[in-house]
Amino acid sequence: MGTTDSHAADAADLKRTPLYDLHVELGARMVPFAGYDMPVQYPTGIMTEHQHTRAAAGLFDVSHMGQAWLIGPDHETTARALEALVPSNMVELGRGKQRYTVLLNADGGIVDDLMVTRPVAAADDGRLFLVVNASRKDVDYPLIRAALPANVRLELIEDRALIAVQGPEAVAAVAAHAPKAAELAFMTADWMDFDGIRCHVSRSGYTGEDGVEMSVPADKAEAITRALLADERVKPIGLGARDSLRLEAGLCLYGHDLDETTSPVEGDITFILQKRRREEGGFPGAARIRQELADGPARKRVGLRLDGRAPAREGAEIKVPGGDTVGIVTSGGFGPTAGVPVAMGYVAAAHAAPGTKLALVVRGKELEATVVEMPIVPHRYVRAARA
Repeated sequence: MGTTDSHAADAADLKRTPLYDLHVELGARMVPFAGYDMPVQYPTGIMTEHQHTRAAAGLFDVSHMGQAWLIGPDHETTARALEALVPSNMVELGRGKQRYTVLLNADGGIVDDLMVTRPVAAADDGRLFLVVNASRKDVDYPLIRAALPANVRLELIEDRALIAVQGPEAVAAVAAHAPKAAELAFMTADWMDFDGIRCHVSRSGYTGEDGVEMSVPADKAEAITRALLADERVKPIGLGARDSLRLEAGLCLYGHDLDETTSPVEGDITFILQKRRREEGGFPGAARIRQELADGPARKRVGLRLDGRAPAREGAEIKVPGGDTVGIVTSGGFGPTAGVPVAMGYVAAAHAAPGTKLALVVRGKELEATVVEMPIVPHRYVRAARA
């Protein structure tokens, strides 16, 4: 996530989120990311930001993500239109429920991963709220539109920002301004007022911690963020700590751990395939995916824990110690909570079992590593709302 020498020259071409001026005011180091000028860290540094999120609450600007509505005449029509592109059961998604899924290509490769939410209100029946990756908006939207029946449309949301608040104190900090936030269970969402400002809030996130993501009016984003940062429990967090947090949590970053060659089975995210979809198919690449489910994939995403202190970065070869190359690292770095370097990567299925000893090649040297269960740091999601 390092900056580039040409950042100053390129900055004029980068988009800015509604919180850009506040990031600069707070002393953030800004870097290009997915076409946006984004904060990679604040003056306290990535390690402190990571640890604060695990201990209290971190605030992340994720306004670069794409937000959109999929709109049809009724829920089943809209859900089935989306099911033609994703392998998850959208028809049976309950009101106010959120689901993680992936867009697939004809070969069963992952075009993007995204979040889908069905609104609570009966008046919103037939609408699904989508949040997609910033780097894939220009790919996702034409793909979705081209597959939709005439009575379902995609409507982009251009006037809202997205703020994530993550950590054990996150929901309490948000609930001080939006009491309904405390009533949400994990992977549920609803509209609510934050200091009188209408926001869409889901209990979800990308750190392995409890927390929320808030879709807010773009012109109110700075006021909402300042209100949250006035709480001593909440600190601003940049892309650097966001990356180390999600890596420890075993969560994929699109374009690194998932791409158009990777299937959900290889990516070890088969939880997105509910029983009906596994049995019926009817999604792009279903033949490949169902075969991999039955026979096992040739390669698989695994977690890795390094024995020394030197981290292995994306692109490092994974080898049998002293032997053949069996895979490649897709994400890696130091895990502040784990206390050791950690990584994720793809290895041949024969070497994917937890406990397998492997070697990661860094600067020509083989570093000892062990395949470990993911998440590397346990998730602390709150499955039901606190009383």
